[in-house]
Amino acid sequence: MTLPRAALVGALALGLLAASLAREAQPAGKVARLGVLLFTTPAADPNLPAFLAGLRDLGYVEGRNVAIEYRSAEGRPERVGALALQIVSLKPDVVVVLGGDMVPFVRNATATLPIVMLTSQDPVEAGAVATFARPGGNVTGVAFVSSETAGKRLQFLKEAVPSLTRVAVLWTPDHPDGEYRNTEATARRLGIHIQSLEVRGPGDFDGAFQAATRERAEALVVVSGRFMNANRLRVVEFASKQGIPLVTGWGPWARAGSLMSYGPDLDVLVRRAATHVDKILKGAKPGDLPVEQPTEFELVINMKSAKALGLSIPSSLLGRADHIIE
Repeated sequence: MTLPRAALVGALALGLLAASLAREAQPAGKVARLGVLLFTTPAADPNLPAFLAGLRDLGYVEGRNVAIEYRSAEGRPERVGALALQIVSLKPDVVVVLGGDMVPFVRNATATLPIVMLTSQDPVEAGAVATFARPGGNVTGVAFVSSETAGKRLQFLKEAVPSLTRVAVLWTPDHPDGEYRNTEATARRLGIHIQSLEVRGPGDFDGAFQAATRERAEALVVVSGRFMNANRLRVVEFASKQGIPLVTGWGPWARAGSLMSYGPDLDVLVRRAATHVDKILKGAKPGDLPVEQPTEFELVINMKSAKALGLSIPSSLLGRADHIIE
């Protein structure tokens, strides 16, 4: 049977379009080369699985059309500089850096290779990019920080514990972001006294905990980051022993025992970093790709912890929770 001319032309056009889209998604025979710098190891990094899943969603399969070279600091910061030089010497199409504090080492090693970062720091404050909207240079990526979340956490805590007047804030001055400042500003408005607990290394936690106990802190707020996350169980254990509410920025903390968390879904953001890689592989310049920030946030409340603390969480707050751990 002979197709009508219009149908034949339409079918041909559809075929050409499909072929064009296929070429755009994955050039024939092209193997993308990625260099991935990790502070820990591929097995231990909490964000790597979501990043690889994001690549798979975009059609990149390791060993087929993407080759990945890993360099792992194994938790030793003194190794990062040498590893950055190693990964740049491989001349990958894109360098992926899972940790904002490692970005300066890679930037020092190359001003030309595209860099996609995952960072819990404020990349503008840290000097990694010029602005979120127009990064400039060779760095872009995804930042977990948002100026609105820190104050909201304290507000939620005050709703859960209306009598609250003294809150200790555990934070790292070496981690550039505005969360501590925003927490202080909200505390002044709420009439809450803030006690600063600064920690720069694992050896600082005991002194910080002793200071919180001495000042009779009624709750503990943690400014999240990789360093804090690595010491999560230690912090949760302290708050539990003291019998005080613990509030944090990332959901895994609530699942580990903190009273509540309010912040972005990290897996969603990590997958967005894979999108940046895809765009660069297709010809985009990193300096033209905005650094993405979270736009959606989830409130997680751990009712087991609330009961252990003898707290009755108001229904108005429970109604706004995205997840409740029973």
